[in-house]
Amino acid sequence: MRDMIAGPYAPVLQETVCDKLEIEGEIPSDLNGVYLRNGPNPRYAPQGRYHWFDGDGMLHAAHFDRGRLTYRNRWVRTDAFAREEAERRALYWGVMESHKERGDKPMKDSANTDVIGHGGVALASWYLAGEIYRVDPLTLETLGKLPLGGRFSAPHPKVDPATGELMYFDYQNEVPYMSYGVIGDDGQPKHRVPIDLPGARLPHDMAITERYSILHDLPLFHDMDALRAGRHKIDFHAELPARFGIIPRYGAAESIRWFEAPPCWLYHTVNAWEEGDEVVMVACRYMPARDARGAIDERKTARMIAELQMDSRLCRWRFDLKTGQTKEEIVDPEHNLEFPTSNARRIGRRSRWAYQMEQTREAPHFTAVVKQDIDSGAIQRWSDGPGSYYSEAPFAPAEHPIAEDDGYLVSFVWNEDTKRSEIQVFDARDLARGPVARARVPQRIPAGFHAAWIEAGHIARRHGASGRSRHTA
Repeated sequence: MRDMIAGPYAPVLQETVCDKLEIEGEIPSDLNGVYLRNGPNPRYAPQGRYHWFDGDGMLHAAHFDRGRLTYRNRWVRTDAFAREEAERRALYWGVMESHKERGDKPMKDSANTDVIGHGGVALASWYLAGEIYRVDPLTLETLGKLPLGGRFSAPHPKVDPATGELMYFDYQNEVPYMSYGVIGDDGQPKHRVPIDLPGARLPHDMAITERYSILHDLPLFHDMDALRAGRHKIDFHAELPARFGIIPRYGAAESIRWFEAPPCWLYHTVNAWEEGDEVVMVACRYMPARDARGAIDERKTARMIAELQMDSRLCRWRFDLKTGQTKEEIVDPEHNLEFPTSNARRIGRRSRWAYQMEQTREAPHFTAVVKQDIDSGAIQRWSDGPGSYYSEAPFAPAEHPIAEDDGYLVSFVWNEDTKRSEIQVFDARDLARGPVARARVPQRIPAGFHAAWIEAGHIARRHGASGRSRHTA
């Protein structure tokens, strides 16, 4: 595994606000909202071996307001971050080290992985189901944890654009191994049930439709001997199927139905919806390593996943609620794409377009932005070259859109050759045209994990009718 604390991955140690950016092209006047990107950015030199999942969460933001653009970055002030700030040194060990449990957290909860918008704020969470932290989407001030009381964690919750409800799964190493729940648009819990699993698992994502949620039980999970010793080690089990549990949004625990598919691992889903008696889910299917006979190489597959060696393909599953059968289809067998997003206004409803990152097989290096037709697999792409490190590029709808893809893609880009960071804006209808605007950022933006677009109208719930911050830069 390459050095994940050097080069494009090295942390920045300054929190910056800049509203006077050098811009090439023109910022679209109908692009209004905030692009947020999360990622690991250790505040203090790590103890022991460093894994990319260990660093403190730092949010980078590009705020678009009627043709104006402001950049800022700020750490997420988790409990662990606050403790280390008080001591002025690293106090935790990472996922590659032996580390006995401390309280109810076996490792540092860094809120460094995902970021989404819900109820007018941003929610930041961690890869290993860390607690969710609320963040002001404009000022990036940490507002505290999602106020639900007791333990709550989720790597990739999903928000229904029609109801504002947030669906989540929570997992742990004790019974119950998974829980599923619903949170209202006001941030208050509405539903929570335990999910019966054969043992401790490591699911990463989920999907929703208008009536159902889709939970994952995949054949990649803890090495139990290592877990008992306080180490984080994973094994792939080719003898086990991938299982997908479909549960009504407010379903009782016993209402979940499990559908089996060939063994695989999934990091991220694109979208899901209902078609008659079928539930359809589209996701990036991790391709297991194969030995000389063509059989799954379990050890190599687990090592690839642990070391973030990405090899995935766009895949579609059809779960027949009438017959209980599953149909799996690789939509695009050629392109290694991951970190997908879709039009958030279409989450849970049929959609056509996925916006993904082209990647190398080594630890995450996103070399291009890709728009893919999830029906045919056809792609459009843009790249400034192999020395570019793009960030996940979520879809940002134009004001008053007339089509699903009527809007923009935004990405932070670090160019290793020119040693400069940019905010690039693309017309989603014509990605191959290249950026319609480039804004030079005066500091390096390290490579990171997930990003989100939060519309100005959603931010207005916290900052007034215009969605502008009441705080000055």
